[in-house]
Amino acid sequence: MSNTLSLASRLRAMSDAELARAMNERGVGASGIKDFFDLAEAFLDRASIQQTLTRLDRQTLAVLAAAGQLTDETGDAPGHAQVEARLASIAGSAPTLEVIGERSDKARAMLLLEEDPLRLAAYDGVREQLRSWPAFGLPGLADLALATPPAALEPVPDVDRRFIDRLGAERAFAATTAITELLVEIERDPARELAKGGVALPDSKRLANAMSVDLESVANLLAVADRAELVARETGSWMITEAGASWLLESSGSRWAALAGAWFGHLPGDIRTLLGERTHAVWGRGLRGYVDWLYPAGGDWMDERITVYTRDAELLGITANQAPTGPGFLLLGDGLDDAAAAMAALLPAEVEQVYLQHDLSVVAPGPLTPRVDARLRSIADAESRALASSYRVSTSSVNRAMASGDTAESILDFLRSISLTGIPQPLDYLVGEAATRYGQVRVGVVDEPGTEARSYLRSDDEHLLGTIMVDQNLSALGLARLGAGRLESRFSRDVVFWSLSDARYPIAAEDAAGEIIALRRQRTARSTATGAVNPVETLIERLRLVGEPEEGGASQAWLIRQLDVAIKARAALTVSVSMPNGSVIDYQLEPTSVAGGRLRGRDKKSAIERTLPLASIAGLGPAL
Repeated sequence: MSNTLSLASRLRAMSDAELARAMNERGVGASGIKDFFDLAEAFLDRASIQQTLTRLDRQTLAVLAAAGQLTDETGDAPGHAQVEARLASIAGSAPTLEVIGERSDKARAMLLLEEDPLRLAAYDGVREQLRSWPAFGLPGLADLALATPPAALEPVPDVDRRFIDRLGAERAFAATTAITELLVEIERDPARELAKGGVALPDSKRLANAMSVDLESVANLLAVADRAELVARETGSWMITEAGASWLLESSGSRWAALAGAWFGHLPGDIRTLLGERTHAVWGRGLRGYVDWLYPAGGDWMDERITVYTRDAELLGITANQAPTGPGFLLLGDGLDDAAAAMAALLPAEVEQVYLQHDLSVVAPGPLTPRVDARLRSIADAESRALASSYRVSTSSVNRAMASGDTAESILDFLRSISLTGIPQPLDYLVGEAATRYGQVRVGVVDEPGTEARSYLRSDDEHLLGTIMVDQNLSALGLARLGAGRLESRFSRDVVFWSLSDARYPIAAEDAAGEIIALRRQRTARSTATGAVNPVETLIERLRLVGEPEEGGASQAWLIRQLDVAIKARAALTVSVSMPNGSVIDYQLEPTSVAGGRLRGRDKKSAIERTLPLASIAGLGPAL
């Protein structure tokens, strides 16, 4: 029976979880797949097989190549002992039978070997692909079996450990601080993602400025935040998620733990093992050289994967100068809690007190606790973020706080509770003045049938309304004068409110009774994993509906599809036919056509052509 026919039957018998795992590991997509035969052909496609082989380690490739060579020589699939003997004859030594069993099980799960656990029966396409490798400069069986690994990686001297941990902590603090500013900035104003990929340049510059990093670092830090599901793309823009909003309220150590845990959790199994075995060594060129040896056909694919994860490890302080830090060593040992505790001990201590200056600036002598930082940001604008952060209180920042429900008294009470220097007179005056001016412009909802307007602006200050009317930054709101002291817009109250708030006007929202109400900016996106449609799972559901067997016999559509594949491959089959007396007779046929509800095929045993009604066929199997 052809590989396609046998693999289609195998795929159909697999559980949904096994099938999904195989498709994900092999990178087989759902496009163009109508039934299990199409899926089998996708798995047996030469390009798909080559892509999968390039992602296998040297030992697994050697086992597959030896099994393929033995099959080509004898026509039969070899057992584990035969593969061991062949590898030993080439290299003088060979992997143990247990290792060969593990490697063959791995290849079998990736659908490179047939089901038989006692034999290493590689599919034809796998054998042909490995056989062709030397012609394309890729290693053959002899190279795979004989090659010796490069020298061991350079160990990290004990005298350097303290320096490495200190440098790693500095990088961890810098990364968590930058990502904090990233989340705060996109919560205020989402960043647009280009259709071709990447954040739009104006938004990249804005984020780089807010994060105090260079332009090239924005994409890397955004990727780290995305991996931890702190941000997500929605309607073409990057926005903070609910998890990201919660992350902002965590301590520095907990923030790092979330980022490092996501890094470790997303490590592919092969890279996790590779790095976990080298927790006491310098990575760098030695690691790259070993990876090139271990994955001889991996090429750019493996190099890119190593680059991404080792780059982010440096960024998060999991490594420093390409050597694992103390917390990094614990993390790679699958000890996130211990790693988080170790990193928390290395990070700067958080403080809750600040210095209020006469120039309206706020200076924190160390990183603020999340509670104080979040509250202070609602009142003041962050100017610099480092070990000693600074903020600045302004009329617009006080207006923003009042729009969220604060009053002059609550603002001054909070500042007084965290100040080491009391409340300077200029700051007290600014808050009082801002409170007096707050609400000079009111925005509300238009609830009148037959009008396009959805919101209104009103103020007793005609000059202020005139300024708003001619403000080019607000032209998109389409404000139209309705009468003295009143403007209208076709946009909602919230859109108008936040547009004027961002433009630093003393805007307040009001209800139908004219009472000031607090508005909260809701700009969180759902995590990408939430509610996402999995195309692989959808495909499997569709295949099950198309290909389920009928009660008491084979599905007619499945039977015809099997015969079509056998005819195309000129494969001989065992055709089981139910006779009128209830008995079943097996015929060894090579099918030639299916038409009119009948199968025609050559019976090689009797040297005649038989015609069998499809309704009488009880089953198909490989020719004996």
